[in-house]
Amino acid sequence: MLLVRRDPVYLDYAATTPIAEKVLAAMLPYLSERFGNASSLHTFGRRAAAALDEARTTLACALGARSGEIVFTASGTEANNLALRGVAFAARRQGKGNHLITSAVEHQAVAATVAQLRDWFGFEVTVLPVDRFGRVDPDDVRRALRQDTVLVSVMLANNEVGTLQPVREIGALCRERGVLFHTDAVQAPAYLPLDVNALNVDLLSIAAHKFYGPKGVGVLYIREGTPYMPPITGGGHERGRRPGTVNVAGAVGAAVALREAQREQELHVARLARLRDRLIAGVLARVPEAQLTGHPTQRLANHASFVFRGIDGESLLMALDVEGFAVSTGSACSSGSPEPSPVLLAMGFSPEWALGSLRVTLGYPTTEADIDAFLDVLPTCISRVRLALAEA
Repeated sequence: MLLVRRDPVYLDYAATTPIAEKVLAAMLPYLSERFGNASSLHTFGRRAAAALDEARTTLACALGARSGEIVFTASGTEANNLALRGVAFAARRQGKGNHLITSAVEHQAVAATVAQLRDWFGFEVTVLPVDRFGRVDPDDVRRALRQDTVLVSVMLANNEVGTLQPVREIGALCRERGVLFHTDAVQAPAYLPLDVNALNVDLLSIAAHKFYGPKGVGVLYIREGTPYMPPITGGGHERGRRPGTVNVAGAVGAAVALREAQREQELHVARLARLRDRLIAGVLARVPEAQLTGHPTQRLANHASFVFRGIDGESLLMALDVEGFAVSTGSACSSGSPEPSPVLLAMGFSPEWALGSLRVTLGYPTTEADIDAFLDVLPTCISRVRLALAEA
């Protein structure tokens, strides 16, 4: 039985965001009358190519990059894959080294790619530990760097717990040693300024659907002069770095979405941070045996994440969904057998606590009333799940 009947409230903006009206309006012509292939030489193709060039320039300006350093992909996951594989294979071919460094809390788009490079292709990998807040210590990066290190990859903002990494400091260390540095910045564009030079990065990945743009389009920044071997073959698109017909409408949407996100960032971040702090304080005050995960201050403005003792995160997610709240959990469940989040385990949480994770991420439409309604429902949902698990 529902506690209170209400319209569904979406609180999972770290998973995806709706397309902004201005973004959709910019895309529509390239989904209808301006449908040409940007590689074609006729009028239709030239119009599409001009739109693609404009989108590339807009994105480059937003990132402090050059237009020729922007590569369009089909997702943030693909952008991460291209960055890691492209640099690793190029370095091996040039005899520069065989060693990669990453952290224990990366998204699977990075973690699984690095693991495959290690297990299938023989690269040596150092996985850096994190502290209880999920942060990498730059001194650990310094100690891990070797003569044969060819790439370091540490994410800018964690998708599960919202923690911000000291990317500028890590990038500066890499630059001192002449080692390439990649960051997965997929969660960041709507909430953090992104300047590739200020961040000291050589490669950076983002995905449009995380900042009110379309799904199915990612962006990879590759600094000019970075050794890179295309992991995908089949055509000369994107200056030979990523073959395949480019999603012109998606590229246009990504450019408009990033431009608008940066334009409105200061206003939205201040408001969302206030709502986030209200949510965090309310959860910790109302729910027994609850802990905040991630850094208390160095975290995304829209991101709140918790663990609850004696809870199965997926059961809690479903209980909240029944009450009209869409949230997420850091737990991954397979065949009905829950497994604790590797990120939370790396941060030092026991499996008992790590199984009870909850991620609540806010967005532009989120209101104070949404937060208060969620806080009214959450304690009862947790009590129900704890009781059900105790009786099972």
